[in-house]
Amino acid sequence: MQGCSGAQASYSLENAFLRFFLGIIEKDAYAPRMNKKPYDPKTSKEKDPDGPVWLYGRHAVAAAINNPARKIHRLVATLNAAKWLEERGIDARYQDLKPDAIDGMLTPGSVHQGLAAHVDQLPRARLKETCQPEPKSPGPVVVLDQITDPQNIGAIFRSAAAFGAKAVIVQERRTPVLAGVLAKAAAGAVETVPCVQAVNIARALAALKEMGYFCAGLAGDGGTDISEVPRTKPMAFVLGAEGAGLRQLVGETCDTLVRIPISAAMDSLNVSNAAAVGLYELTRGVPFIAEK
Repeated sequence: MQGCSGAQASYSLENAFLRFFLGIIEKDAYAPRMNKKPYDPKTSKEKDPDGPVWLYGRHAVAAAINNPARKIHRLVATLNAAKWLEERGIDARYQDLKPDAIDGMLTPGSVHQGLAAHVDQLPRARLKETCQPEPKSPGPVVVLDQITDPQNIGAIFRSAAAFGAKAVIVQERRTPVLAGVLAKAAAGAVETVPCVQAVNIARALAALKEMGYFCAGLAGDGGTDISEVPRTKPMAFVLGAEGAGLRQLVGETCDTLVRIPISAAMDSLNVSNAAAVGLYELTRGVPFIAEK
């Protein structure tokens, strides 16, 4: 056997290690990537924004069950919640689970009241078809300009349903999915009030004006008392985000800016409260509430 010096032996060992190390890198480069953690639809950033969602809360889920346009993939309920459905004449197949098992299916802190449903999102409503003025359906259209808080949006949907609104128009990119805490705050209203997603709110207002709507934007410094808004045309009620209010172009596109008179002790109302007060005033005398 031919001998070798210490330097040659060291060089050979270094080459062998380098070839081995590069071989691992090359092999790994073509190997499939494996997630260290299992896929979790509640936290994954890859969740399909148009895919199925969870609804929870008794009124939100009951309304979804009663909505023929809503496809339900899975319904889970505690025995008490199932009894609550039965007492209301709602017959649905469900999986009997304990409250903590339902907790594990939802985002932390979800107050599900023992009832949750995994559902497809509702088909998107189109502005011109949904908001077309009709004498038999004179309710207003509610327009939300950059309102992003799900509790507020849900509460506005609830008020919109209570006061016979034809639709709620939201900004496509900035609005949470109509599910979870938003749908629970809406208490079933997302099943009954169509939601129109608009890319541009100012252009949506222009389209409403072409259809004959009078667009009234709510602003603290509005020049017109909301009680003085003319009722001769279909009404679009425009609300801006808390603090920021209506954006300049949106405000300029409105026919008028209105205010709700309140005590000097407070600067403003919460936007969902303002929506309820404004919708009550704008629909006074409008025959949209069906007799029960």
